[in-house]
Amino acid sequence: MAKIELNWKGENLFESNQGDGSVTIDNPVEGIETSGVRPKALMLSSLAGCGALDIVSLLKKMRAEVDDFKVVVTAELTDEHPKIYKDVVVSYQFFGSDFKKDKIQKAVDLSVERYCGVMEMFRKFTDVTVNVEYIEQ
Repeated sequence: MAKIELNWKGENLFESNQGDGSVTIDNPVEGIETSGVRPKALMLSSLAGCGALDIVSLLKKMRAEVDDFKVVVTAELTDEHPKIYKDVVVSYQFFGSDFKKDKIQKAVDLSVERYCGVMEMFRKFTDVTVNVEYIEQ
């Protein structure tokens, strides 16, 4: 069973604890300094992180390591309340040279299609497009 505890820190600031880690959640208000992540942005971070953790692990097992790796997630919000994400794009960016593209693509596909539960949750309410980019260094 998953469990988090959310503690109010004043104003619009909260700390979410999950046993072995925590994250600060905030929602900007004019004139008040912010120091946390907005809840909806945290959802996008979860999507990026879920896939990234899968892919890094798979690449290591496949002996297809890269110099660097970045995940960029973009999404539009609907106009009506409650505003939810639509048209989500996840771009997996691999940096290096002499890429083992077949293994990298396989790692991405396994994450997207089998392992990443956050990706599957997003698919329940929106369209998700996945891009793979290779940046030569």
